[in-house]
Amino acid sequence: MKKMEILSGISSPADLKELDEDEIGQLCGEIRTRIIETTSENGGHVGPNLGVVELSIALHLVFDTPNDSFFWDVSHQGYVHKLLTGRNDERFDKIRQSEGLSGFLSREESPHDAFGAGHAGTALSAALGRCMARDLKGGNEHVVAIAGDAAFTCGITLEALNNIACSTKKFILVLNDNEWSIAKNVGAFSKYFNELITNSVYSRLHKDAGKFLSLIPGGESLKRFISKAKRDTKELLAPSSIFEKLGIRYVGPIDGHDVNAMASFFEFAKTSDEPIVLHLLTQKGKGFPIALEEPEKWHGAGPFDIKTGEPPAPKPGTPPKYQDVFGECLSKMASSNPKIVGITAAMPSGTGLDFLQNEIPDRFFDVGIAEEHAVLMAAGMATEGMLPVCAIYSTFLQRAYDPIIHDVCLQKLPVTFCLDRAGLSPNDGPTHHGLFDLSYLRCIPNAIVMQPKDEDELQDMMATGIESGLPSFVRYPRGAGVGVERKEKPEALPIGKAEVLREGRTSAIWALGNFVPVAERIADQLYSKHGLSVTVTNARFAKPLDENLLFAHARSHDTIITLEDNVLTGGFGSAILETLGQKDLLLPVKRFGWPDQFIEHGNSVSSLRQNHGLDDQRILSEIEEFLKLDSGCGASLIA
Repeated sequence: MKKMEILSGISSPADLKELDEDEIGQLCGEIRTRIIETTSENGGHVGPNLGVVELSIALHLVFDTPNDSFFWDVSHQGYVHKLLTGRNDERFDKIRQSEGLSGFLSREESPHDAFGAGHAGTALSAALGRCMARDLKGGNEHVVAIAGDAAFTCGITLEALNNIACSTKKFILVLNDNEWSIAKNVGAFSKYFNELITNSVYSRLHKDAGKFLSLIPGGESLKRFISKAKRDTKELLAPSSIFEKLGIRYVGPIDGHDVNAMASFFEFAKTSDEPIVLHLLTQKGKGFPIALEEPEKWHGAGPFDIKTGEPPAPKPGTPPKYQDVFGECLSKMASSNPKIVGITAAMPSGTGLDFLQNEIPDRFFDVGIAEEHAVLMAAGMATEGMLPVCAIYSTFLQRAYDPIIHDVCLQKLPVTFCLDRAGLSPNDGPTHHGLFDLSYLRCIPNAIVMQPKDEDELQDMMATGIESGLPSFVRYPRGAGVGVERKEKPEALPIGKAEVLREGRTSAIWALGNFVPVAERIADQLYSKHGLSVTVTNARFAKPLDENLLFAHARSHDTIITLEDNVLTGGFGSAILETLGQKDLLLPVKRFGWPDQFIEHGNSVSSLRQNHGLDDQRILSEIEEFLKLDSGCGASLIA
């Protein structure tokens, strides 16, 4: 590994101020090398971090954290900030791994991280809250919100913009414009920012508004009359920016890879007596040509070869990813049903909807990072007889909870939601784990909630949801399936009917989704170790439950065991208990799921399951204790 001569001497932002211009340039290169080498081993958000190297350095040259505070939108571009704030050690070597740094900012990790994040659109509102608290306390510290242009597709960002000028006079917004979120940015704001960049009048006035007016006859007196700020001079020759109409002074565009220029503008922003936005232009993936060529691919990547950019070759026979199975299936279904449309919130490739985008582009809709709008738009389409399929990660669907209840389920509209990343997203950690959707969905009237045990059942559940005519939710995990053969044409399942995979006695295991294979392995172990034959049921539906089958099992078995990839609170196991309680069937029930806490990031699904007692061996041991089984070969007691 190349020695980082400058970077190794940076233990805090104060060390930056001792560097000359050439050393700053060398530091930029060393940081890019450090990020590329580390992410090649661990994966991570490559492009976003390479694009903000100079920006991060300029911020720390001018401002003084943690007294001043930075609010990074999403914060997946915080690797450079981490390296400059005392975290360039073995923890960075293990970023996104167990015992390593988080891939996002975290208040628990460093006092320099003023606000944790993981979802887009939060920076402006949180920073405004910090400013208002500062003003109430009579403070004078600086608060800087750093948001990408994609954040302006978020409703929360626009709500914050509406409140900034009327809430504080001292607010600095850095608009990091690279034209990308994960996919290419969409919508009117993307077009608007491009117009700001290419408007020659804005560019000339930005460079020298005073000189420009001096060329006009009588310009000197005109300048004295109206030019208290450059904003006023712009108004004479070009429409004011949307920021200025909202009371936020606009300055830009600025080269986001020129440290000296940015530092000068940041110093100017510190003196502003009104909220100000600095519009920076950056390149996502700068310094790594491979990443510049494919910004979407390199937004977030797994481990890769630095020379070629290629990921490790998959093991022979690796099953397809659930997201690809979803994408292929939806594209086929849409080709034979003109009412089917696909909707994503800035995640076409991550969800698999790029298959539909490529095959039937006029029925593919990317709304940007706007999950609430995606759900409401789908509801509106459904009222006209369309069959919308919203592909949104489980963790991001949380942002659209009210429209799900109020606009889709209340009106019983036929919208099908496909929730990728249900369960763990191990390297990304608590902001991205999809461990709550069973709990927040199964309480909603009119909703169908299901999870497949394999890829073929995923296709069947997609058909079930689309054909049901009701609000339907299909959740499935990140990554590869189990490798089963898929039917050529999916078949709708009977709604609310479970599948008994093996008949046994004494105890019945009810499992959901990717814990069904775990249940089958546990059943094998119970038989081989104790000669105990148990029933294994693939529940399929968390709502509605197969109540008749559950009641039958409760009457014919002594105990019931549940397994789910969701928090225990309010989840699938809770549904089993509630349903049994309604019939006063009070047999012992043992539930397995995630505890009532936020789960950390880690190396893999298996390592995190082991950390929290959800690996096969721990589950087996707890079941043996629950069933009062001897440690030998036979069953001693099943009460």
